Amino acid sequence: MIDISQETIESLEKFVDAKEIPQNEVHLAWLGQAGFAMKFKDKLLIIDPYLSDYLSKKYKNKIFPHIRLMDIPLLPEKIRNLDYVLSSHTHSDHMDPETLTILSNNNPNCKIIVPRAEIEEAVNKGAKMNQIIPTNDGETIELEKNIKIIGVGASHEVLKINEKGEYHFLGYVFHFGGIRIYHSGDCIPYEGLIEKIRDLRIDLALLPINGRDEYRRINNIAGNFKIPEVLELCQKSGIKKLIVHHFGMFAYNTVTEVELNDIRGKNSSNLHIIIPEINQIYKIKKI
Repeated sequence: MIDISQETIESLEKFVDAKEIPQNEVHLAWLGQAGFAMKFKDKLLIIDPYLSDYLSKKYKNKIFPHIRLMDIPLLPEKIRNLDYVLSSHTHSDHMDPETLTILSNNNPNCKIIVPRAEIEEAVNKGAKMNQIIPTNDGETIELEKNIKIIGVGASHEVLKINEKGEYHFLGYVFHFGGIRIYHSGDCIPYEGLIEKIRDLRIDLALLPINGRDEYRRINNIAGNFKIPEVLELCQKSGIKKLIVHHFGMFAYNTVTEVELNDIRGKNSSNLHIIIPEINQIYKIKKI
């Protein structure tokens, strides 16, 4: 089991600049959308950072203008001690060229972990080939002593797999010592997912809640878990701690305050649910 405590900080820049944190703890901060920064010992890992205004420029005057509803919480130029950055897939709110290029250039020794099916696109979006570590569903990568990741296939409306058996959409399970954190990437339920997650004995899940519908789908906006599906996944796979995400960034692809309040009301002894906030640090430790 794990315990999660919370602390307010002045800025996320202060968080990423922090030196080694207490032994056997993981500190986690939300970056907005599906992005999280994680600290373990003296290592900094970031997954799916969208730290620019790239999409509002790309989709200006389109049906979905992609105007940010929240400020950029941390400029990528301020991150200069990055050890690992992970992308779950190539959509630009997860593999943002204006973020990834800066992180790659300013942190030449960092490693960039991407789905094996998307190596070329990662390079196109700013990663350097010598930084890339590709992975796939079911693969385990030992990053450091006491840090490893396991790829978990994700279905972003579809379970997209190429002819080599390489998944285009991935989630990741992080093992930090004895703490196991699952970031699903963008995903909907698919056959076998619950069994995979149950077998991995997750302590904390980071899951999207923006849902999906036909209107978004026909306009090429691939969807995610609906809130009841997130709760069901946790219940059936034995997950007791949940941080939700993928809300509050774009008006066309979020949840309402009513839905967020409803989630708050779902907290129980069987499932501790956290709705994250910017400039909050979530401190995770084994108990």
